Amino acid sequence: MKRTTLYSIAIVLSLLVATQQNLAQGNAALYDSKSFSSQETIHLFNGKNLDGWYTFIKGRGRNNDPQKVFKVDHGAIHISGEDWGCITTNNEFKNYRLVVEYKWGEKTFGSRANNARDNGILFHSKGEDGGYDGTWMHSIECNVIEGGTGDFIVVGNHSNDYMLISPAAPEKQNGSYIYQPGGDPVTINSGRINWFGRDPEWKDVKGFRGKNDIEKPIGQWNKLECVVRDSEIFIYLNGTLVNHAIYTKPSEGRIQIQAEGAEIFYRRIDLTPLPEIPPFVPEG
Repeated sequence: MKRTTLYSIAIVLSLLVATQQNLAQGNAALYDSKSFSSQETIHLFNGKNLDGWYTFIKGRGRNNDPQKVFKVDHGAIHISGEDWGCITTNNEFKNYRLVVEYKWGEKTFGSRANNARDNGILFHSKGEDGGYDGTWMHSIECNVIEGGTGDFIVVGNHSNDYMLISPAAPEKQNGSYIYQPGGDPVTINSGRINWFGRDPEWKDVKGFRGKNDIEKPIGQWNKLECVVRDSEIFIYLNGTLVNHAIYTKPSEGRIQIQAEGAEIFYRRIDLTPLPEIPPFVPEG
């Protein structure tokens, strides 16, 4: 897409930035735990089976998982990573708080056997199963990867059907933008916005840990909290805000959880619906 087109979109949508930042800062109570007490939480994982989800394996399709890449074991979803694919919710969602608890396993496979353990949660998933590289639906991803959990990735088709805007630091890091609260908004329809503390010396090697990493060591449980409100997404890792998209397109869809060559466990996947943000009406 032409640079001028992206720039024009950024100018138009940047008019919303002040409003969005005020909502994020001035109305922080919207996102504390008390604000969800009156909403009924949906347990997307019931602790027993994969009801509410279907599997998709690259080259095999829906609900054809002979290797048992996705299975429930001792109250957790065990994703072996042996084949590439995902579990996908049967339903679409918008305006919610998603809380997951995960930990890395030891095993890695295939082309990523010696690379950083990799996974991801894909929001606003639309279109055909495997529409992206025969593996995932087009979507907006919160990456779950050693050293980079909380990075945003646009899993799109290089059009404005899948895009996001995030405040970013003025200088890129190894060719990618870095989230910076209060930074100038940048618009992407491919590529990534890295979480604020990603190590500039990050390497795609198994076991990588950066000096500022918030993710816990292998084998320990992490809490990833994703607040999806209107067109915004806030990502919290173990209680720290690590990334924030002030605008995404689309703003609703299915949720996917990847298998991407690394063993990982999810013991909690809870979704709490949120009320929509009322339309902004200027004063005066």
